[in-house]
Amino acid sequence: MNTLLLTIETMTDASDWSFASGNIYNDILIVALIIVMIALLVSALTVDKAMKSVINLTMPHLAAEQRAEKANKVDWQALWAKLLSLRPLEEEKDLEIDHEYDGIKELDNPVPAWFNALFYSTITFGIVYLLVYHVFGWGPDQDQEYQREMALAEKAKQEFLAQSANLVDESTIAVDTTGTLAASGKGIYAANCAVCHGNAGEGGIGPNLTDDYWLHGADIKDVFAVVKYGVPEKGMVPWEQTLTPGQIAEVSNYIITLAGTNPPNPKEPQGEKVSSKTNEVTSEISAEQAAVENEA
Repeated sequence: MNTLLLTIETMTDASDWSFASGNIYNDILIVALIIVMIALLVSALTVDKAMKSVINLTMPHLAAEQRAEKANKVDWQALWAKLLSLRPLEEEKDLEIDHEYDGIKELDNPVPAWFNALFYSTITFGIVYLLVYHVFGWGPDQDQEYQREMALAEKAKQEFLAQSANLVDESTIAVDTTGTLAASGKGIYAANCAVCHGNAGEGGIGPNLTDDYWLHGADIKDVFAVVKYGVPEKGMVPWEQTLTPGQIAEVSNYIITLAGTNPPNPKEPQGEKVSSKTNEVTSEISAEQAAVENEA
């Protein structure tokens, strides 16, 4: 009885065996396939050896041809000796120089072939380099390479700046105190916004942009959001499909600078009045921009 229970327990444990696949039957199949492949390889080698023996016995002329063909293959050892200019020991007497010191003789070993090949290749390279870069001018010299690298660096810089400019949105936009964005946004305003808001921001179909009254907020973030998403119920289209985020940032900075410019024929105020403190920075920018325009 104990023997039967032990046998059943052993079979149960065997059913839980697992290898790489986690399935004993798959593992047995894989092991069997490996054994069959090894057996086939051994069989192929045995058959090849047997065929060579049969050829040697029945067709000695074919076996001789095969041996001759094998002998004609590249002798790598001889090639290596030639590349290093090695001479056999029995030829040392032919290499001895006609002087000795304290019984020591010197051999006149030739310079290795690889060294000569390297030496003459450097001379050839130097001549070709001289002709290409300094005689015919086919290749760029150091100054030309420097100018090309600087041009590529400038191009990469502009691409990076353009990409950085387009990463701005209504949550990250800030007033550009240098006035650079506002100067760039003036042309965008004239081409897209002046038809509704007037050339000087005095208002027309759209509200006046120069007074202290705003419909949707006077902060730069508010202006950016209005330009980007538009006000469809008031007839203003969203410009995010026409202008890039960088261009919206430029025109928003320009609109901010219009505050307090007092153009002729302004439209009546609309919206809520904002405190002068809110537009303190923008007023300074407007003053600086007006001074620059007067000097120009």
